[in-house]
Amino acid sequence: MSILRYITHPNVEIDPHTPVTEWHLSDVGRRRAHALLEQSWIDSVDLVISSAETKAIETAELIAARRNLVVDVRRSTGEIDRSATGFVEPERHELLADQFFADPERSTSGWERAVDAQRRIVDAVSDVLGTPIDAVGDVAVVGHGAVGTLLLCHLDGRAISRSHDQSGQGHYWSYDRSDHRLLHAWRPIDEVPPRREP
Repeated sequence: MSILRYITHPNVEIDPHTPVTEWHLSDVGRRRAHALLEQSWIDSVDLVISSAETKAIETAELIAARRNLVVDVRRSTGEIDRSATGFVEPERHELLADQFFADPERSTSGWERAVDAQRRIVDAVSDVLGTPIDAVGDVAVVGHGAVGTLLLCHLDGRAISRSHDQSGQGHYWSYDRSDHRLLHAWRPIDEVPPRREP
């Protein structure tokens, strides 16, 4: 069994005056990222891929350091392009995110379309998904909620829907690359699963 785990960065410091891509983990986020290292599967990770966004890299570097690995930074795994609006207040952000998932073929206020973002994230990890199982072991992809959900929908054959989205920052799902099946949907990174992970 070779598993791909998609992990979203935990809580961040919201700074309206700084580009979202450069936001850092908050104190709570850092604590949760360190708690992630207590997951039983961390020591089986052989490859760490990260978005180029600061908050994702900060999370990925903790995993990589634990395993003495170098983070493979891939810009194409970044979050959906929301530069058309820039920072928006949380309440409006949620409304725009609802529209983003509800109408994947259309741009929401200039945001990247869901269908385009899905194609991008799938292409960004296609080499890992297509790599022979014995060539690379377990993979951790550290990124963001929306694109992580779009990738989950693709791999599990689901229609794009926010009903499959994480409930908050700092979650992960697991996919068996050998059997091509989703092992579980989003779980908090700092919550011990009900049974030992495969």
